[in-house]
Amino acid sequence: MNIILLGPPGAGKGTQAEKLVAERGMIQLSTGDMLRAAVKAGTPAGLQAKAIMDKGGLVSDAIVSALIGERLDETKSKEGRGGAIFDGYPRTQAQAEALDFILAERGRKLDHVIELVVDEEALVERVVGRFSCANCGAGYHDTFKMPKVADTCDVCGHHEFKRRPDDNEETVRTRMEEYHAKTAPILPYYEERGLVKRVDGMAEMAAVSKEIAAILDSETVAS
Repeated sequence: MNIILLGPPGAGKGTQAEKLVAERGMIQLSTGDMLRAAVKAGTPAGLQAKAIMDKGGLVSDAIVSALIGERLDETKSKEGRGGAIFDGYPRTQAQAEALDFILAERGRKLDHVIELVVDEEALVERVVGRFSCANCGAGYHDTFKMPKVADTCDVCGHHEFKRRPDDNEETVRTRMEEYHAKTAPILPYYEERGLVKRVDGMAEMAAVSKEIAAILDSETVAS
């Protein structure tokens, strides 16, 4: 099973990807993570990417495709037997077509494109209000989940909390605009093939997981 999981920042995409990795043995292929790992490992594509980045250039689609191919080849024998989750790629139709080719070369295909649909105003509230324990990382929210005892972490009893510097309204709205700009070009490409499924990203985490599981477990797989 190979899927693309889409959703704006704060939609819960990362949480759902983690569950799929843990429960189904899938691998999450994030282009940023793969790029850093390939450069560190000195793979052929990583060396090409490093040479470009050292000069301040942008890594080409061809190199990103090579990175994805390398990662799929590395994981086919042990990890990733449950399939792959593509994160942050593709973002253009050219990249989508390249991904089809990469998978086909390996006797694989894309099965689903799952988009977590959100209410943008509610999502802004969700993201802007979140904070975490500075010691253990336990998550809280100004509206939905305050500590049971004021200024005290429910988990470890620590008294200091932190917020991500980019969890502010202006940044969140900018990131959502970027998401729509980057995903809009590829959705029609996949919709024509019947691959796009939409899930209510504002539902409880368990309900979202259940909807995604139902999609992945369905016998009808678009081709």
